[in-house]
Amino acid sequence: MNESGKKQPPTFRLSRLFWVGVLILAVGSGPLLVTILLAALGLTKDPNPNPVGFGILAFLMFWPSVALIVGGLVASISQYRSARKRFYD
Repeated sequence: MNESGKKQPPTFRLSRLFWVGVLILAVGSGPLLVTILLAALGLTKDPNPNPVGFGILAFLMFWPSVALIVGGLVASISQYRSARKRFYD
């Protein structure tokens, strides 16, 4: 403990919900972005590939991941504000 007898002030931490959303976003959009990047660099046989499956995967996982990211941010901010209020009161 420090000289004033109080603990350290709370720190801001991102919730697990946020990190799950980021992981789902990376898993859902990653294959499509890698395919686009490889085609742009000319490393595929077809210079204009049609990754329909990867596009559907990215479409289906984008909005749920955004919802989880926003929900995780809201939860993290709420938790931080309540901890800060308890610390300073």
